[in-house]
Amino acid sequence: MRNIYNETLGSLEETIHKSGYKAYSAKQIFDWIYKKNVRDFGKMTNIAKPLRVFLAENFRFGNLTVFTKQVSKDQTRKYLFALEDNHLIETVLMAHDYGNSLCITTQVGCNIGCSFCASGLRKKIRNLTVAEMVMQFIGVQEDTNQRISHVVIMGTGEPFDNYQNVIDFIDIVNSPYGIEIGARHITVSTSGIIPKIEAFSREPKQVNLAISLHAANDTLRSKLMKINDVYPVKELIKSVQNYIDKTHRRVTFEYILLRDVNDAIADADELSDLLRGINCYVNLIRYNAVKEFSYQPSDEKQAFAFYQRLLKRGIQATLRKEMGSDIDAACGQLRAKTTQ
Repeated sequence: MRNIYNETLGSLEETIHKSGYKAYSAKQIFDWIYKKNVRDFGKMTNIAKPLRVFLAENFRFGNLTVFTKQVSKDQTRKYLFALEDNHLIETVLMAHDYGNSLCITTQVGCNIGCSFCASGLRKKIRNLTVAEMVMQFIGVQEDTNQRISHVVIMGTGEPFDNYQNVIDFIDIVNSPYGIEIGARHITVSTSGIIPKIEAFSREPKQVNLAISLHAANDTLRSKLMKINDVYPVKELIKSVQNYIDKTHRRVTFEYILLRDVNDAIADADELSDLLRGINCYVNLIRYNAVKEFSYQPSDEKQAFAFYQRLLKRGIQATLRKEMGSDIDAACGQLRAKTTQ
């Protein structure tokens, strides 16, 4: 039977309509699932009994098993979930002053192979289903009994390598009949797959787009991110500008600061030259060390100088606060470990 969490409102409407039931009932079903948190079709009392029987015969409620859970000193929570086929994935909940933000994983493993990122140490095994992404949200929210107000799709995996499932997940998260998180509280991050950035520009969505950049020239970016050999910097920037022209949305560029690699003032100048005139801001992240790699984080003084240089040269930027590094839950540290 199909996992009900795979269904967008549109796909559920189509399925029940083709089966002889009223399409509007899909909104009622979504209300029971996502607003009332009911996990039994038989208890959906305002839905006609024949439809309830149909649902029970054709759909099931899946769930993820919490393999381990860790809580950081800063209250970041990292969940190691076991999928139904026993593969393991990680999901991270971060508490901010503006609300709780959930970092969603989209793949088992990752094939992008960034030279500084722990997630790529485990090669991609498969894409996650829509349901497996939805169940990360449901599992964490039920465990904490706290509202999750923001979703960032930037856990393990390349979201645009699992494009349609990610789009359907966003539909469910954003739907007023579903989880109902505002589009501007949802961010999807990509390493720079240009055809999918172009496809995303055609989606009728107002969610935020983030680009993992980390270097402003091809030589260094290819060393850090082998995907740059396929989609080089200038072509990537052109696709981002096209995206902005079509959507009128500001784009975030993520830039991990690696000591003595990409954190010099000259690097800040090169980055600001590259991004000048683009409706964007830069999210600077001091590297979170991974034992398999030799990279080290920029020291705080150098990171702040880099940040100040961008501001001085007219580039909007933030210097992200480190969260969850003591439990390997920070940016670039997710790897689905079974031992801590």
